[in-house]
Amino acid sequence: MSSSTIQQKQDRERKSDSPPIFGFVQGVAQVTGGTILGITMLTSSIVAGGLVGLATSFRNLPDVRVLRGYVPTETTYIYDIKGKPLASLHGEANREVVKLQDISPNLKRAVIAMEDSHFYLHHGVNPNSVGRAFLANWKNKTVVEGGSTLTMQLVKNLFLNREKKFSRKIAEAVLAVRLEQIFTKDQILEMYLNQIYWGHNTYGIQTAAESYFAKQASELNLAESAMLAGLIQSPEEYSPFVNYKLAKARQSIVLQRMVELEWITTQEAKAAQNQPLRLGEITSWQTSELPYITEAVVTELNERFGRDTVLKGGMRVQTTVDYDFQRMAEKTVARAHRNIRYRLRADQISLAAVDPRTHFVKALVGGVSYDKSQFNRAIQSRRQPGSAFKPFVYYAAFATGKYAPESTVVDGPVSYRDGSGWYSPKNYGGGYAGAMSIRTALVQSRNVPAVKLGRAVGLDKVIEVCRTLGIKSPMEPVTSLPLGAIGLTPLEMAGSYATFASNGWHSDPTVIVRVTDSQGNVLLDNTPKPRLVLDQWAAASLNSVLQGVVTGGTGTAAQIGRPAAGKTGTTSSERDVWFVGYVPQLSTAVWIGNDNYRPIGYGATGGGFAAPIWRDFMSQALKNEPVKYFEPASNFKRP
Repeated sequence: MSSSTIQQKQDRERKSDSPPIFGFVQGVAQVTGGTILGITMLTSSIVAGGLVGLATSFRNLPDVRVLRGYVPTETTYIYDIKGKPLASLHGEANREVVKLQDISPNLKRAVIAMEDSHFYLHHGVNPNSVGRAFLANWKNKTVVEGGSTLTMQLVKNLFLNREKKFSRKIAEAVLAVRLEQIFTKDQILEMYLNQIYWGHNTYGIQTAAESYFAKQASELNLAESAMLAGLIQSPEEYSPFVNYKLAKARQSIVLQRMVELEWITTQEAKAAQNQPLRLGEITSWQTSELPYITEAVVTELNERFGRDTVLKGGMRVQTTVDYDFQRMAEKTVARAHRNIRYRLRADQISLAAVDPRTHFVKALVGGVSYDKSQFNRAIQSRRQPGSAFKPFVYYAAFATGKYAPESTVVDGPVSYRDGSGWYSPKNYGGGYAGAMSIRTALVQSRNVPAVKLGRAVGLDKVIEVCRTLGIKSPMEPVTSLPLGAIGLTPLEMAGSYATFASNGWHSDPTVIVRVTDSQGNVLLDNTPKPRLVLDQWAAASLNSVLQGVVTGGTGTAAQIGRPAAGKTGTTSSERDVWFVGYVPQLSTAVWIGNDNYRPIGYGATGGGFAAPIWRDFMSQALKNEPVKYFEPASNFKRP
């Protein structure tokens, strides 16, 4: 009997509301005039009735009605913005749930043949199997034979421990009868195939099909289905990954059983036995395709949903990152490290890129090699930004309406009472330049004017601007704050500069576009909802000044042949060097340093080393992007 003929009979049986599937039911009934079938059904009913009465002595058994809302633990999957799989997250159970109609008929027949060939005839308990098992167990004074139906196996997996006791077997039977009073056979079979263990931390038939044969459960052929059905009794022992010869022997047993039941022909069994099998690979505990991105995603998911839900909730997570774009960023950082390691004593480089139009994270590179160090410096390492912090001070000054790019500030000696002593800021390289415009002070990265402006505007106001831009790292209003004497992450820097690039429009930076459950219900939608958080005249004025940093200031090595704005950063003793810059379509921060805070080399600057890396990355990132210009401050009203 062909598979298609059996499937047609199944469909007719379902429509007639008679006990469904498998040709043997109809065949037996015809030969015996329905006598054997009637006796079997009657006996099942008598046993079932007796067990329902016995159930009163099992008042503490679980209520199987809870399964009406039961959702098995499922694996969470992470994808790039185009749908490419990046990683899977799960606890003990690596599982993807599928509907019964999405499972191959070959697999359903093979499993029922091996585990419970009378599944569609009994009411949860098979009297013949139970009787045979009872006699064997009574003779041996212990449980040596199960006699379990699929329904009994399901309730054992869901509700009971695995102790080999008569009381547990009776409890199995009671719960199985209860379950069959509430759910249809197809519902029970669907739960069973999605629940059971298939070996190698793989639960459910969909994940098993993907792991063993790299295909969907709906695509399994007879040969593959028979091999999988043979695993159920002892998945690790019979696994083809462990012992292919033994797995083939089990496959043969399954096929022979299906022949005995007349569900397949001898020819079909022989063809399946001889069919070459192409194995997949164990899917549990695989590493991420983009580990830096996956870590950022997991961090954000845990904050929103909790770790347990993330590992068991079967989420489908679309990230903001394109796989090829992220790989390009990683290669750029690795290449840059090879190029500079002969000139600097710098072990690490980190990069973060954010789209100013959406504040979607486009790239995160947490270090030069994830294989050598899993620490994600792009989101976890707070390092002093040095002069790359100054734009926050200058924006705060412009936003007061009292200062403009051409306002005058004096670069001269000054001292401030700070804590228990005095603080006297110095310029990089020493010396003072006297009176100059704010534009010149920032283009040349003069330290003293930045400290003076910070004091004039109010350091608390500067911190307030940083909070508005989404910076969450700790800050104190110390006099040296305008020179970056606090720790920030590359992502915080790239995200806040992205708001400058968008003329004050801000969304919270995110690495997640959307999260759904396995049924497609939306759990999180991060469609951008930008808010105007900055004064647009002040932001446009800052953009104008920071373009001068690239065209003729400390950041000339960042020139990319189109309008770009940015700021270099170099801390004392050359422990950290930065370049953070942007165009209207992309904001990127580059950091170079050592995890142990060791100086990277005398004379190292952000303009000399970080800016060229930024230029290399941005030139590739913007290759297919049109040239865009920043809006001039004259388009906006001064506060």
